[in-house]
Amino acid sequence: MLSLLAHRRACAAKQREREERIRALPPAYHPPLSAADKQLLACPASEIVARVQTGALAPIDVLLAYSKQALRAHAATNCLTEVLIAKAEAWAQTCNTQGPLAGMPVSVKDTVGFEGEDACIGYSAWVGRPMKKDAALVRLLKDAGAMPFVKTNVPITLLSFESANDVFGRTTNPHGKDYSPGGSTGGEAALLAYGGSRLGIGTDVAGSVRAPAHFSGIYTIKASMHRFLKSGNSTSMPGQEGIPAVYSPMTRTLEDLEMFWKAVVGMKPWEYDHSCLPIPWREVDLASGKPIRWAVMWDDGVVAPSPACKRALETVVSELTARGHEVVTLDPPSPYEGLKLGFQLLLAEGGKLSTRPIRWGETNDPGVHEARIAFALPRFVKRLYAWYLRYIKHDDTYAGLVENCSEKTVEQYLGLIAKREGYREQWFEKLKDEAIDFILTVPNALPATPHGGMKSGFKGCGYTFLFNILDYSAGVLPVTHVDKELDALDTKVFKPRNAIERDMYSMYDSKKMHGLPVGVQVVGKRLEEEKVLEAMKTIETLLKESRKAYTLLSNLEE
Repeated sequence: MLSLLAHRRACAAKQREREERIRALPPAYHPPLSAADKQLLACPASEIVARVQTGALAPIDVLLAYSKQALRAHAATNCLTEVLIAKAEAWAQTCNTQGPLAGMPVSVKDTVGFEGEDACIGYSAWVGRPMKKDAALVRLLKDAGAMPFVKTNVPITLLSFESANDVFGRTTNPHGKDYSPGGSTGGEAALLAYGGSRLGIGTDVAGSVRAPAHFSGIYTIKASMHRFLKSGNSTSMPGQEGIPAVYSPMTRTLEDLEMFWKAVVGMKPWEYDHSCLPIPWREVDLASGKPIRWAVMWDDGVVAPSPACKRALETVVSELTARGHEVVTLDPPSPYEGLKLGFQLLLAEGGKLSTRPIRWGETNDPGVHEARIAFALPRFVKRLYAWYLRYIKHDDTYAGLVENCSEKTVEQYLGLIAKREGYREQWFEKLKDEAIDFILTVPNALPATPHGGMKSGFKGCGYTFLFNILDYSAGVLPVTHVDKELDALDTKVFKPRNAIERDMYSMYDSKKMHGLPVGVQVVGKRLEEEKVLEAMKTIETLLKESRKAYTLLSNLEE
């Protein structure tokens, strides 16, 4: 009972603090957007930086415009956690106006550490425990001339494609309030999609920047390990290195994504963070080299892409093929085997670390709750259930996940690491032998899932999780929107192959999902962020030339 009371007090205090920080802002932050604000919000980040560098634009004016729009985004979607606008005003007065991010407001996931600010990531027990110093990323951003101005919402545990917790509440998708903006960097995706920021930062351990990009209609490239700054931040699973989380940029446009990546890497992040490899930005020209070979993964063997997601992938493949690109179908090393391996590595300690801070009465993520129940079951019960699934229900896929759902010993964990390396070698040889440059696939079998969908949907993360297991650089760009007619599911023809696919498709409804964004995932090899960016630019150029380019959500009118 005392724990529940402490939980409720902490949640109330944090929400009150957020409201008071917004209310205490100067009057200039509260009126509707002015014509000048709208002009600024429509400018690419590179143009804003150039104008600040020449003295034609004051950083405080940029901060004002983006703060006003961020507050509008928050009112619509509940995307913000820590409101740092008052502090950003001071940074605007002294920022490096000649830096590569001069005068640009930057939003960041709630995990990012700021001196004197909480990074509670949705745990009420962590409210009132401010970070003692700025994270390496924050120091770099400030030195580059940026103004970090808001932090954004996450799911409790950080292990979900939703973004809800008792401390800050639930974030909704700006394209449809009944749907998730993604997770675990969902607040960031909602803010960027709404136009309340252009440059954002998230983390990804199983798709946590790519699923939000897909669900919300924005752009991202998940970095490979050690390419982007990570040290000094909050996490739900300290020491988890089997499938490490990586920090990565998220942006409103592809042009902004290129600018942001180049700006951060140009600041030599390895001089700020011991974990970063000293790899400068490498210019890539795909047009002048050997012909590009694209390989398409149409199905991961677990959950087939829904009609909407398949159509987006087909659109990209059609445009590439029509322009003479070589596109082949990928017959990959088993993605399902990768999924089993990834789940065992990510939750090798039985999910204890991410759930330990949860107080009695505090709401857990529905997917993580289900996983913890599975881990807590006696081993003989799991074996009996797996036998039932395999031999009575003829569902070998789900049975394989169930029977491996157990806490691992150190010896077992090391064995899994060895299997991970062997699995990576299989993919390395596959791509090398077939001279594959890029993999194209869906980011998820579904568009944005409805709130609460992760109760069953957490098992359907294979299309993104696979490339964390492999540590490949992987980007997502929006391609189209769900069409209620074009993307209808023929229920007379569709028969789920397993319980995971059945549960995922139980959420699919093209009529209710009409208008939601749909993205495509572009995957390179390890540490090939520059190449992935160029591949995304190639695809977007072709879509624009054929008048099929994605239309960003616009929320500049009152």
